[in-house]
Amino acid sequence: MRPDSVVARAEETNTATGSVGASASPRKSQSTLRFAIGAGILAAALAFALALSLREDAAPVWAAPNADLAGTRAAEAVIDSDSVSDLELVWRFPLNARPAAAGLIASTPIVHGDRVFVQDLRSNVFALDRANGRLRWERRYGAESGGPNGLAYADGAIFGATDTTAFALDARHGSQLWGRRLVTPTEQFVDVAPVAAGGRVYTGTVGYPPGGKGAVYALDADDGSVRWRFSTIKGEWARPRAAGGGGIWSSVSLDGEGRVYFGTANPAPWGGRGDAFPGPALYTDSLVALDAATGRLLWYDQVTPHDVRDYDFQLTPIVWGRLVIGAGKAGRVIAWHRETRRRVWETPVGRHLNDLGPLPLHEVTVCPGLLGGVETPMALAHGRLFVPVVDLCARGSATSYDQLGDLDLDAGRGRMVALDASSGRRLWERRFGSPVFGCATVSRDVVFTATYDGHVYALAAHSGRTLWTARARAGVNACPAVAGDMLLLGAGVPHADFANPRAEVLAFRLA
Repeated sequence: MRPDSVVARAEETNTATGSVGASASPRKSQSTLRFAIGAGILAAALAFALALSLREDAAPVWAAPNADLAGTRAAEAVIDSDSVSDLELVWRFPLNARPAAAGLIASTPIVHGDRVFVQDLRSNVFALDRANGRLRWERRYGAESGGPNGLAYADGAIFGATDTTAFALDARHGSQLWGRRLVTPTEQFVDVAPVAAGGRVYTGTVGYPPGGKGAVYALDADDGSVRWRFSTIKGEWARPRAAGGGGIWSSVSLDGEGRVYFGTANPAPWGGRGDAFPGPALYTDSLVALDAATGRLLWYDQVTPHDVRDYDFQLTPIVWGRLVIGAGKAGRVIAWHRETRRRVWETPVGRHLNDLGPLPLHEVTVCPGLLGGVETPMALAHGRLFVPVVDLCARGSATSYDQLGDLDLDAGRGRMVALDASSGRRLWERRFGSPVFGCATVSRDVVFTATYDGHVYALAAHSGRTLWTARARAGVNACPAVAGDMLLLGAGVPHADFANPRAEVLAFRLA
């Protein structure tokens, strides 16, 4: 409730009290009126103080990679459709490092108290003053990450990882509290942003040929020791010298009932007939549910068995009511009932062509391609699911397939699709001239996203109408965060529109 509403109600109460007291003595009426006015002023003052305290408490929090443990990427912040046009750029923080293959930043900023925490694609961690962007401390690792990496905050610690090692830092001054090396000859990289909850830090590795078998871990938040480990590859590869895969790219989510959910990566190599991994290659391209305390497998559902198109089902699942909703590079959004474990609905998004069944002997256009479909996390608020989509195709056959270096990202296009979360029904769709690699993020009735060509958009949650735009000084493949009256976003991928792209963290605030 706004303070001025409280004052208005107090004034109405005062008038009524004076009227009721008209038949009493003048002295008593005046005393009653003075008491009522005093009580009204006190109530208004208390309400105003409460509103300020609530705003201050709510403003500085985006502690998990996807805002909360349910993975909704939604913040009941100050920014809404009435105020979003007042957003102004208030500071920039330059990221000065040699760019990695995917640019220099792909993570979501973390916000706690008066600080913003950011990790770049060299695994370096920066603590910034939320008000002005000044550097409070930095921890440099200089280890290239393929991303999306990132951070999480819990109990005074910042959790993250390099390409090989999970770590915890003291949030006040950046000293390292512990480090835990996770990679092995069959678990080659760490690329995921961790999630901290219940004294555990959930993270994971990804696998590549030869023999790679990515895994999910729960580490002790105090010392980094391994509480449990779950291999995302069931059994052994039939041809371990040729096959590999599995693991997680995006953060896990939790349901508050002792279960952890995640989507898994594809088997490799992609293309051809998939002779390197005959059979379904469990648990690749699947939604998986584990017991959060023990890592015991509760259930799974494989979305793309025997995947030859690199269709990771990689995104953070969103827990909403009795549903858990996932998506990935196959361009299909699927909702399951968490108790019956059955699919409730399935909705394809974006362009689809030659994306099901075996590839033919002759080369064809395949949509989604290697970097198409739903590449980056969705958001959910008020019963609406917001899905960022990339329309980018590839060429492939039963004997050949495009490689990542063959793709022209500028040929891609983007969409934001709004679905009814309970039914999967399409509510609206907004198209962009550049791929949407910037996730979806919700603040009240506003959906934020960003495109590969550096544009930042605020869309009306009910219609997709543009409410506000801005332009970064580099391409964007990172995700926005919202905290109170601020929008935070990293930009740092090379794009043809920028002769000298500037990798930086941008902060916008309501004027």
